[in-house]
Amino acid sequence: MGSFGMMLSRRTLGTDVPVMTQIRKLMAELTNPMSLAQGVVHWQPPQKALDKVKDIVWDPLVSSYGPDEGIPELRLALQKKLLDENKLTKSAVMVTAGANQAFVNLVLALCDPGDSVVMFQPYYFNAYMAFQMTGVTNIIVGPPHPDTLYPDADWLERTLSESKPTPKVVTVVNPGNPSGTYVPEPLLKRISEICKEAGSWLIVDNTYEYFMYDGLKHCCIEGDHIVNVFSFSKTYGMMGWRLGYIAYSERLDGFAAELLKIQDNIPICASIISQRLALYALEEGAGWVTERVKGLVKNREIVKEALEPLGKENVKGGEGAIYLWAKLPEEHRDDFKVVRWLGHRHGVVVIPGSASGGPGHVRVSFGGLKEEEMRGAAERLRKGLEELVQHGMVE
Repeated sequence: MGSFGMMLSRRTLGTDVPVMTQIRKLMAELTNPMSLAQGVVHWQPPQKALDKVKDIVWDPLVSSYGPDEGIPELRLALQKKLLDENKLTKSAVMVTAGANQAFVNLVLALCDPGDSVVMFQPYYFNAYMAFQMTGVTNIIVGPPHPDTLYPDADWLERTLSESKPTPKVVTVVNPGNPSGTYVPEPLLKRISEICKEAGSWLIVDNTYEYFMYDGLKHCCIEGDHIVNVFSFSKTYGMMGWRLGYIAYSERLDGFAAELLKIQDNIPICASIISQRLALYALEEGAGWVTERVKGLVKNREIVKEALEPLGKENVKGGEGAIYLWAKLPEEHRDDFKVVRWLGHRHGVVVIPGSASGGPGHVRVSFGGLKEEEMRGAAERLRKGLEELVQHGMVE
């Protein structure tokens, strides 16, 4: 590192290296790799919505700045969606450049350097990094239930009551990334009550709200201490369009003004054409999304079968989102090493669990490939895991 390297921010130097940049570097080393790594879906946005966007490309308003909080038409449509689908009756909305940016906005608005916050293992790596890079380094990571991976509410209650000062924020992802589990409504309500009594904010990331399986239902809750985050990336296949939104209590005095300070200094506003696409996508309705999510059930089963060499008892998740969470053999707990070996020897890439505070595990995504390609990737994964279990990391 050159002499000026010593002058870099301690906050960024102390922030984890993004796991996806490491995975992309690994994939660049491989020939024809198949990825079960990044959390993406295989579908594009609705065709009707894309056609409408093509018609407005030349509209000067698309190339201009818009309101920081989002164009009025989209915000109204989102408030209707929140009311009709999520049963959130008292929520205001801010549109952001993706759910990750929404989360960073909230960390900047709610936390100061040195504050403590609570997450649950296995946690979403980008949320962990958002705390790190903003100087929130006292990150208390709670245990999941060993069988379900649900957040441990008893532990949370003890931690919030015993920690001085009280942690400023508690955050959960529902359904979970990377766990692939969900938070049942009674548990989510209990977590909310614990946070309210302790005086802690609760941030709930609902990115995968429509991705529920086997008759399970996603739920939302609201309150003056609760902030909900949503995304268009997975639902409407808009990963590269970067659009998400924050839903917060309309009764919070001054909250919107503080969010606007942050928004105006990061994106100013989310891309106007992305907001228009989101508006047109919403016209297709939730049924458009859920129909595509149904098609992922087969993918999930294909990947579950590929993970069988690890033992069925060592594979969790698949209740929601697009992930399975698998425990590696005890003698191969170096998950980064296993991931590199699977990539180079078997041509398939997954996410190391250490990136989410779960060493000795891997996260496997079943959302990014259509069924035929998924079978090919899963076959590579199964062969790799069989070799790992029976013979180790053969070179």
